[in-house]
Amino acid sequence: MSLPFDLEVRRALAARIRYYNEMGIYDFYRRPSNPAVQVIEETRVNQDGTAQPCIFDSGEDMTRRKSAASATLVVEDSPLEAITLHPEQSVTDPVKALKIIREDLGECTRCPLHNQGRKQIVFGVGDPKAELMFVGEGPGADEDEQGEPFVGRSGQLLTNMIKAMGIAREQVYIANIVKCRPPGNRQPEREECAPCSPFLMRQIAVVKPKVIVALGATAAKTLLAMNASMIQLRGRFYDFKPPGIRSIDPEWDGCKLAVTYHPAFLLRDPRQKGEAWKDLQMVMKELGMKAPKAAT
Repeated sequence: MSLPFDLEVRRALAARIRYYNEMGIYDFYRRPSNPAVQVIEETRVNQDGTAQPCIFDSGEDMTRRKSAASATLVVEDSPLEAITLHPEQSVTDPVKALKIIREDLGECTRCPLHNQGRKQIVFGVGDPKAELMFVGEGPGADEDEQGEPFVGRSGQLLTNMIKAMGIAREQVYIANIVKCRPPGNRQPEREECAPCSPFLMRQIAVVKPKVIVALGATAAKTLLAMNASMIQLRGRFYDFKPPGIRSIDPEWDGCKLAVTYHPAFLLRDPRQKGEAWKDLQMVMKELGMKAPKAAT
């Protein structure tokens, strides 16, 4: 049995399923259009990214289905519901769209970080039409104090890195995987990243960058939903599209994603700055940028 969806909807459905896989949900069941027909359709994602249905009759493997019930998403008959619609998609101005997302986020209490000492939510900053976007790990003490990502020592280094590329900080968009400071600046945990991820994906869909630079392993692994070392992640581009999110621009079909070291790591090990510069040069080439000539 094949899904009666066109290619675009198949891709959207596959992206939506990948998003739930990242959150630990792997079994999905479609409610039959005819209640008298007791057939359950389980959908999984193939290695090529397509959605593959598997049909089970009402008498087969009931124990397995019951055990998966706690991690089940019921998909309605309309295939378009594979993509979540959000209020910002009713506007075309990215400034207004980002404001809507921020208002939707509210004074977030969706994960434990909200009551572990945060002073304020650190949403994101920069050009809402930027071609280049940087995504870090999470706010530190200075960011938590000022409400803006990358304003401490790491932020100063990131600003210098951006200047070395020949552009100003104001010309890029900067955000983090989580929007609240983890205690002691520790790495955010999975249950803290998961509630924040949909809002970050919505931000990305509004900004529509040509390239995203993931700063550090946490950002890279969360965005790419893969577990690999920095050596394995760096040195190449990945095709990236926010899973399950539709951009306010229907012509935007995703972007490239590159991985480099987090500025905080470069402060601890300055020997790796040369490697980070190689990553940024790769990004510059993709964007058709040229580094400014050194002053003589």
